Amino acid sequence: MSQYFDVGDETLWNPSNGASRMFQRQVAVFEAELDLPSGIGPMENDECQICPDAFEAFVNALLAKHRRTSHAIWLALSEGFTATVLVLAERAGIDVDWEQHGATPASPFEDVQVSAATGMSAPADGGAWAAGLRENARRLGRRMPR
Repeated sequence: MSQYFDVGDETLWNPSNGASRMFQRQVAVFEAELDLPSGIGPMENDECQICPDAFEAFVNALLAKHRRTSHAIWLALSEGFTATVLVLAERAGIDVDWEQHGATPASPFEDVQVSAATGMSAPADGGAWAAGLRENARRLGRRMPR
C-alpha cells in the first residue's frame, strides 16, 4: 500500500503508508512550531492535496526558522523533515530564494546552542548551510518515488 501527495493532478511523492504517516505527524509538529498551516491537506482515500501557495509560505517559514538556530538537537530533529519538504517544494515548482535564506538573519537567533566551554554558537555560514540542506534534499529525493 502507498499514499499520494499531489498538487492538482501531479503526484509529487508516493511513499509507503508508514513513511506517509510519519511525515504527516511531523507536518503537524512543524505547523504548531511555526504557527502556520503547511498547505498539506488531510489524507483521504490514500490521496493528499497540497495547496501550492500555503505550502510555499510554509517552506519559506521553515527555512527561516532553520536558519535562525544553531541548537544541535533542534537541527538534528528537523533535518530530515526539512529535506523532505524541500524535495516536495522543488517538485511542486516552488522557488526557494537561497540567497535570501542564506544571508545572516535579520531577526534574532532562536534556539541557540550554549555550552559552558564554548559559549553561544552562531548558525552556520549561509553558503554552507544552504549547500548542506540542498545536498540532503538531493540525496533524499532519489529515494522518494512519484
